[in-house]
Order: sequence, then structure tokens, then C-alpha cells
Amino acid sequence: MAFTVYPAIDIRHGRVVRLAQGDYAQETRYGDDPLAQIAAYAEAGAEWLHLVDLDAAREGGYTLAPLLGRIRADTGLRVQTGGGVRTEDDVRRILDAGAERVVVGSLAVREPDRVLGWVQRFGAERVTVALDTRQDRAGAWRLPVHGWTETADDTLDVLAARYAQGGLQHLLSTDIARDGMLSGPNLDLYAHLQALVPGLQVQASGGVRDAADLRAARRQGCAGIVLGRALLEGRLSVAESLAC
Repeated sequence: MAFTVYPAIDIRHGRVVRLAQGDYAQETRYGDDPLAQIAAYAEAGAEWLHLVDLDAAREGGYTLAPLLGRIRADTGLRVQTGGGVRTEDDVRRILDAGAERVVVGSLAVREPDRVLGWVQRFGAERVTVALDTRQDRAGAWRLPVHGWTETADDTLDVLAARYAQGGLQHLLSTDIARDGMLSGPNLDLYAHLQALVPGLQVQASGGVRDAADLRAARRQGCAGIVLGRALLEGRLSVAESLAC
């Protein structure tokens, strides 16, 4: 199986930022020119970009369509992007703006039947479901939603299996406790998903520090990995990532 590296750019108020553990109060800013950072990733050899609208993730209403169009025109990167996707019209508008895949998070937890309908309508290659998760004291993987500020009733296990049965291909799962913390990806989580839904192409996210973490995720069976803070802070380069 091919292993895809997704440099990540999270945007809030027009700036490149990262949140620690999904906490909007723990924001680190990395620049005011997202397109320049994205172009640098493309020039370094990246083929994909993971683009997140953090404002929309909290409030709804995807706002990055103009930027998405410029990314496609200026860099040729294939983009998977989301944040605030609530309706079929949102999905269509983002795809029409140039996205390769639309990432659906909170709604995928709250209304799986609706999102599975989009998978059927737009095609399994055009939708990535993001089941970002946090393990509770009993060991269950819970699913915070609405910008990670509320928790859903269903567990990761229930919804991952449901999506696999419904024809989904691309699943992105972030261990929120590791997100932006440079503590290494949660390989136990990805081993769990590999056993639970072996047919899904799982993208790892959260905590990546170095090339060894990429290699470990690939050995664990992940189909790809999303890289945020490690790239932004120069702890890992795009070239090093692609060499893995």
C-alpha cells in the first residue's frame, strides 16, 4: 500500500496556527501568509496538503474556498480540506473550488447516515471522515465534536465499523491528547483501528516528532500521516518525510 504524507496547514483568522490538544485557548501562530507556507511545501516535493478551516470548525461555514482555488492554481497540490462542513452544498462547493477530498468531522459523528450518503453520491475517493478521538478512563475511545468542545454518545469503534460497512475508504483519526504535543503518534490507536476496520485507509495524525514516527506509523499499517507542528517548526522536513 502507498503511504501518503499530508503536510497540514490550520488556518484561523487568516493566519497559520496550531492548537494544543484542540484547545482554541492554546494557539501558536506560525505566520500570516498561508499561501507562502503551502508553496514552500509544494516546492519541497509535497503532492498533498491537509487544509483546515479552524474558524469554520467552531462556527460552521467553510471560508477557505478562495484560498483553495489559489492553492490549486499556484502549486498544483492535491488538497483534502474541511472545517464546518454541514451540508451537501458545502461538499459540492469545496470540491468545485478545487479540493480533491472533503474532510467531514463533527457531522460525521452526529449524522453518519447523511455522510455515508455523500460518500455514495460524490464517490469514496472524494470524502475523508475525521473521527478525532480521546480515550476515557475506562479505555473507550470517545468522539469529541464541535471543535472538540462536546462529546458524542457513540464511540470510535461503533462509527468506524459503520463507515467501513457503508463503503468509506479514507478515515482520518487524531488522538486529541497527542495533537500538537510532539509526543509521538498513538500507535496503539492505529493498531486498534487496523484490527477493527482493516479495509479502511487510515490516516494517522497527532504527535509526530520525526522520521522514525513516520516509519512506525507506516509499519503499523497506516495509509498516510498528517504532519503539522513538526514541519512548521523545522523538526522534520518535507524531503525527510517523503523519503520515509
